[in-house]
Amino acid sequence: MNSPHTPPFRAPLSRGDLRQRCQDLGPRWRGVARRAGVWRLVAAMLLPFAPLSAEPPVRFTGSLDVAPTADGGLRPVVGVQNIQVYRANRTAPTHADGLTDTYLHAPMLAHWRGHFYLEYLSGPHAEHEPPCSTSLTRSADGLTWEAPRVVFPAFTLPDGKQTIAHQRMGFYVAPDGRLLVLGFYGRYPSPNDGTGLGRAVREIHADGSFGPIYFIRPNAKTAFPELKLPYPLYTASPDPGFVAACDALLANKLMTAQWWEEEMLDESGFYRVRGKALSYVTRPDGSTLGIWKNRLVATTADKGETWTPTTFAENLPNNGSKYWLQRTADGRYGLVLNPTNRNRYPLALMTSADSAEFSNLWTVHAELPDQRFGGYLKNMGPQYVRGIVEGNGTPPDAKEAFWLTYSVNKEDIWVARVPVPATATASGPVNDDFNSATPGTLPTGWNVYSPAWAPVRVAAEQGERVLKLTDEDPYDYARAVRVFPASHGVKVSFKVFAQQTNARLEIDLLDGAGLRPVRLAFGEDGRLWACHEAQWLDAGAYTAGQWHTFELEIPADPNADRCAVLVNGQSPLPRPAFFTDPVATIERLSFRTGPHRERGYGGRDLPGADQKAPAATFLIDDVIIEPVAAKKE
Repeated sequence: MNSPHTPPFRAPLSRGDLRQRCQDLGPRWRGVARRAGVWRLVAAMLLPFAPLSAEPPVRFTGSLDVAPTADGGLRPVVGVQNIQVYRANRTAPTHADGLTDTYLHAPMLAHWRGHFYLEYLSGPHAEHEPPCSTSLTRSADGLTWEAPRVVFPAFTLPDGKQTIAHQRMGFYVAPDGRLLVLGFYGRYPSPNDGTGLGRAVREIHADGSFGPIYFIRPNAKTAFPELKLPYPLYTASPDPGFVAACDALLANKLMTAQWWEEEMLDESGFYRVRGKALSYVTRPDGSTLGIWKNRLVATTADKGETWTPTTFAENLPNNGSKYWLQRTADGRYGLVLNPTNRNRYPLALMTSADSAEFSNLWTVHAELPDQRFGGYLKNMGPQYVRGIVEGNGTPPDAKEAFWLTYSVNKEDIWVARVPVPATATASGPVNDDFNSATPGTLPTGWNVYSPAWAPVRVAAEQGERVLKLTDEDPYDYARAVRVFPASHGVKVSFKVFAQQTNARLEIDLLDGAGLRPVRLAFGEDGRLWACHEAQWLDAGAYTAGQWHTFELEIPADPNADRCAVLVNGQSPLPRPAFFTDPVATIERLSFRTGPHRERGYGGRDLPGADQKAPAATFLIDDVIIEPVAAKKE
């Protein structure tokens, strides 16, 4: 009979099963196994899990048809707001400690006493490059974030190299309400190979200040057993409440199950299950579902004391990035992931009524800018997603949305606010004048992409409340998208105020896959442009400091392939503009302060990335979208 402190017995695997497991490891480890001729050894070492024939507790029943573009050709979740928390900067950092790091990754999120708390790894240029510390920032509203501070600094090891931070868990709200923040001290060249120094902990106080650093669990297999650690064990703290909070965390087998990868210790019985980057959620029957990297899943009915054998989720991409499970306020479940076997873009959401069968596939971050700073193992895309672990706080808007955090291109830290219930379709006409919105907030119902240097906000301008897009980023843009019911015939009207005539604003109508049949632009040359069958046609000059009204109308005909365009009540073109991309329906209106991009590219340092571009500002107001009735014969 199995001890609860040891992994359950697993039947021997056939050679075919072992080969399949190595296939699921991905190209890097697959190549190692093939060259060495050790399929069985690699599978046994890296995936000591249950036979593939085990019935998986998670399956995806939808389609995984994802295009190799930033949005994957998928519909977005209506109303998602993407907000950049911190923009890496090598020469002019805004970090409280002056860090010039351009490798920022693996963020973690909690909500405690009126603030979001977010920590992330911070290294000079590349992944697993010393010194790498852990930084922390906080925000009262998720929009405006404090200057980050180092919460776990690196220190020097006996080999002369400095430590490398690593983390699969960030925060713990103790039974008495204290907030603990944690990080792991690893070593070069691999901080999570089981030979690091150990896990550190400190308390965050209500005013945002930090308590002393302690080690909560030194690593028994450390490569430096002779080293006297620079911080004492937590039991040395003079605060009995802090010690009790750490004891409670150590006894919590769900929370500490996230630690195994960095220690790889099974002998002591401390760990009950193996796996990388665990995310878990409470199921309808009260049990817990866990998912790890490489689409491994298992369940526990006793809060992590014992687990079912891990197996592979059915019809789920085997991505080396993280997965995130989320129970939403409407009683449903979300699974957030990069929905391909390799690419870490887009960031997408699957939904489920019971946490077992997931369907739908919609984006929650559909943008991919150029990587500004090259570096080893700096994958492209919005990746390593985390949300707020159960028990680590409830934001005030939890009934309306859930929050995620992730890195983009392993150099910028972002959050996303995802509305609940999640849907990719809209209902009813649109009539947005922003008069009821509070200045400084984000517009309800709009999909927003808001970099730190290209923010999107509701603002009080020109005597009214408007949607304001400002852009000072040399390599990114601001974007606001309004989803409306898909239609063969639609009339779209809005007005735009440009504060300059030397900047670009592109306006698109899109279908469900992101095709853009109708394209307009405020050009950097002071001219308006309209796209007709992929040809940009001059639609006349525009004036800075003046509102310009637009009316776009597509006939209510399934075969319609043209759009009538009126600017300030006049047609700037000799005839309606023919579609550039043939589509059957239209369902999105997009405003973007830069040219369209299918995806960004990286691997090199871009010139001028640390300096703001001249500011460009566009105001948008009175957006009305309504269906057009079919003409009677």
